[in-house]
Amino acid sequence: MQRLALLGMLALTGVITGHSPADRWAINATAIEACSCPHFCICYFNAHPAAHHEHGQAEHYCKFNNAYKVNHGHYGDVSLDNAKFWITGDLGGDFSQGQMNWALVTFDKDTTNDQRKALGEILGYVFPVKWKSFQTAEGNIDTWTFDKDTAHATLNGGTTAEIKLKRFQGMSDEPAVLKNVRYWGTPRNDGFVMMPNEIETYRVGDQKFEFKGTNGFMLTFDMNSNDVPAKDAGSMGQ
Repeated sequence: MQRLALLGMLALTGVITGHSPADRWAINATAIEACSCPHFCICYFNAHPAAHHEHGQAEHYCKFNNAYKVNHGHYGDVSLDNAKFWITGDLGGDFSQGQMNWALVTFDKDTTNDQRKALGEILGYVFPVKWKSFQTAEGNIDTWTFDKDTAHATLNGGTTAEIKLKRFQGMSDEPAVLKNVRYWGTPRNDGFVMMPNEIETYRVGDQKFEFKGTNGFMLTFDMNSNDVPAKDAGSMGQ
């Protein structure tokens, strides 16, 4: 199946064909993440999301908001340090064949075109799946903060999207962390810090949604071009 590049809307298409110095890359990024599934999201252990009962019928979906900040990274000589991006979407009811429903990637307005292009290529490895509908946009990720007890991210002041998390109370006041679970296509992460959401919402258009008290967590993942054989290179798309 043809795989369209992440930045198709920006007229960028194609795949990475090798790891020359120009396309060697690395990324270490932290996610503030929430979705409609009960805590903890069963999508990490199953090929379908949790069932939601609406209008007398059970419907499976995972409607999510993921707000990312790159701690450090690069694509060739393009620095990705502190770049922010936001992914909103729905995994759909059955993703056993790697086919998800829809996604919208919003790049923070302060990212450059080169950073967006680089992130588009890298995210094809982080999320090695296909989407029925895929779009990109630009916005203002004006809040992205966390401590050991809470996390908060807003897109366009919260008028477009918002995530607010609160730490799950474990046996002590330290965060509860789920270890040894893979995060999408990445080979390394520091564990899922359990933080159910107080709200996770997307507030615009005909796909808007809002959930309270459902799944949420924080996680830092790490990946680089040496983790992916050149023959497997690709892009997040459909």
